[in-house]
Amino acid sequence: MRSESIPILYIRLRRRVQVPRGKSVQLGDIAQMITRPEHEQQLKELVIYKPSRSDGNRVLVDMMRVIQSIKEEIPRIQIEHFGEPHTLLEIATGPIKARLPLIILVWLLLFIGAGLTIMNFHADVSMLTVHQRIYEMLTGQKNDHPLILQIPYSIGIGVGMMIFFNHIFKKRFNEEPSPLELEMYNYQENINQYVITEEYHKIHESRESE
Repeated sequence: MRSESIPILYIRLRRRVQVPRGKSVQLGDIAQMITRPEHEQQLKELVIYKPSRSDGNRVLVDMMRVIQSIKEEIPRIQIEHFGEPHTLLEIATGPIKARLPLIILVWLLLFIGAGLTIMNFHADVSMLTVHQRIYEMLTGQKNDHPLILQIPYSIGIGVGMMIFFNHIFKKRFNEEPSPLELEMYNYQENINQYVITEEYHKIHESRESE
């Protein structure tokens, strides 16, 4: 009978959460919970962290801090934790306004750079000579500019790039992530892992100094 009177909290922290700067972080913002109805709202509104200006734009909240805050609010509660042992808070600084001149400049740089890369590659492998040779093999005639091969080949490069990146403007061909999206995901994961490692290192140093 005594074990039944002890409230149990099942909790799972989210891996990454974006919060506005200056807003207190509540437990309901960073975790999914299952507990008794009389404790659910109280725990959701429990303040876990208050960001300050000196914290930067990424802060790590580990499970030990969460458990300590919960125990201070409900001392007799039993906590069952699942999933990640920490949550990475990203402090939002507000929307960034797009600058049209900068967008145009970046677009031109990428367009010219990609065009030069393709042209240099074709020059290295003597693509024009290859097209001339293929045209001569198929027709028996020499042609310095076999457009019947070059035009479809040029169109095919563009179509192949769209298929490869799985996008045409904002439209996706299927639900699979594109190589660019995978690279961005891996990049973000590496940043998160670095921040987590650094934050744990700071926490360890602060505990040793105490």
